[in-house]
Amino acid sequence: MTGRRRPSPPSGPRYLAVIVAAVGALLIGIGVWVTRADDRCTADRLLEPPCGAWWGAYVPYAENGSLKDAVHDFERRIGRRLDLVYNYHDMSNTPLDGQLLTDDERELGRDRLLMLAWESTVWTRPHHAGWTETQLGWRNIASGRHDADIIDPQARRIKAYGKRVLLSFDQETDFRIKEGAGTPEEFVAAWRHVHDRFRELGVDNVVWVWTVSGYLGHAEQMKRLYPGDAYVDWIGMDQYNYYLCHKSTTWLDFQRSQRPSYDWLRANVSATKPLMLAEFATAPDPRRPERQRDWYAAIPQVAPTLPRVKALVHWNRPVPGEGCDLTVNEGPALEGYRQAGQDPYFRQPVPDR
Repeated sequence: MTGRRRPSPPSGPRYLAVIVAAVGALLIGIGVWVTRADDRCTADRLLEPPCGAWWGAYVPYAENGSLKDAVHDFERRIGRRLDLVYNYHDMSNTPLDGQLLTDDERELGRDRLLMLAWESTVWTRPHHAGWTETQLGWRNIASGRHDADIIDPQARRIKAYGKRVLLSFDQETDFRIKEGAGTPEEFVAAWRHVHDRFRELGVDNVVWVWTVSGYLGHAEQMKRLYPGDAYVDWIGMDQYNYYLCHKSTTWLDFQRSQRPSYDWLRANVSATKPLMLAEFATAPDPRRPERQRDWYAAIPQVAPTLPRVKALVHWNRPVPGEGCDLTVNEGPALEGYRQAGQDPYFRQPVPDR
C-alpha cells in the first residue's frame, strides 16, 4: 500500500451503465483470447500438440477382463483423465487380442486418444501373459500372404471407426530381430506394405508411429530399420530406469534415462518428426523409496527441454525379474506420477476426431 488516499468511485445509473459495458467488453476480450489460445494449442492432423505434450499410459486389463474398468481405476488413482490410452494387440484375429478397436477401446476413445501397438505375432497366452509368442515373419507380411485374413479386416475396422488412431506396427522392432522376425530390410518392406495396404483401402485416419527401444547398443540396427520419412509420422522410443532390474546397477534420473536416445534419434533418424516416449517408467530403489517419487516429479521440468517429445506414455505393468515392478499404483511412485500429471504442460485439448 502507498498510504495515499484513493478517490471514491463514481456512482449513479450513468456510471453503472458505463461499468457494465466495460466489464462486458473485457469478458468478450477474455473470451476471444481464450479461443485464440485454444486454437493455438489445437493438435494438427497428425495429432501433434503444439503447446505441450500428451499424458498417456498403458494400463493392463482389470481382473474382470475389462480394459475400460482398468483405465478408469487408474485415472482415479492419478487424479486426472489420460489424454492417450495405449494398448497392445497380436495378429491372431481373435476378439480377445487380435481385433483392433475393441468395444472397450472405442468407449475409451470417445474422449481420449488411442494408440494401438500391433505385433506380427500370435501370443501363446491371453494379453501376452508369460511373454511367449509365435512370429509370423516380416517376409510373410511383406509378401501379402496375410492381407486377406489379417491386414485387410483390421484396416477396415480402423477406417469404420473414423477417428484418428495412432498405430505402431511391431514396436521395439530392434529387439524383434533376435526373436526371429526377420532382417531390418524385411521389416522395412513389411512396414511399407502394411502402410500402403491401408492407403489402398482408403484408411486415412491412421497416424503411423515407428517405435524402437532407443537402446544405443542397437544404433546401427535402428538406422537400418527406419522405413523413411514418407512412411512415418511419429518416432517412438521405450527407455527406462531399470535400477536393480535386469542387472542394472546405475540409477538414471528421468533426464539421464531419456536424453541420450532422444538426442541420437534426432541426429541420426529424423530431426523433424515428433517423438513419443511410447513406454517409460522407473524401477524402485528399495533403500530409498523417495527416489521413485522424485523421478516422476521431475518430468515437468525436463519435458520442455526435450521439445520434440510430444507424448509421454507410462508403462504401468511389472516386467519379469526381481525388482522390476514399474507400476505407479501406490506409494511414492504414485505420489510423484500424480504430481507430474497435474502440470499444465500436460493439459492439452484432446481432439474429438
